[in-house]
Amino acid sequence: MSAPLTPLGHRVWVFPDGDLPPHDPYDEALKNADTHGHESLVVLNTSDQEIHPVLRVYFSNQEPWRIPLRSIPARRVACYRTDEPLGEEKARIPEGQYSLVLECDGPVVAQIGRMDIRQPNLAYYTVMGFPVS
Repeated sequence: MSAPLTPLGHRVWVFPDGDLPPHDPYDEALKNADTHGHESLVVLNTSDQEIHPVLRVYFSNQEPWRIPLRSIPARRVACYRTDEPLGEEKARIPEGQYSLVLECDGPVVAQIGRMDIRQPNLAYYTVMGFPVS
């Protein structure tokens, strides 16, 4: 067994490019699909302490939201789907453009993944956030 890992990451991460696609239940290409377009924030906690994340969601047409997320146990990863209700408030990010700022009480590593199915060839990609502090 190896020695414990020094906690990796930063306490604040910025994701300026969020975009939830509109959901069209009548789209022929999606009627029988097992998947749907979404984005998810993935956060890795390598520390020996539980982490308490808070998400700030920014919009082009309204004031930002502050959403406390479920805690991340020590040495675990958590995934937060942005197309599903978030936090205890069950906040739903509306379709369209948004940006995220993730704030944690300890260092984490964070990235966002996007599943885009608005074209015949679906695309999934991930982007690392910008670590601030």
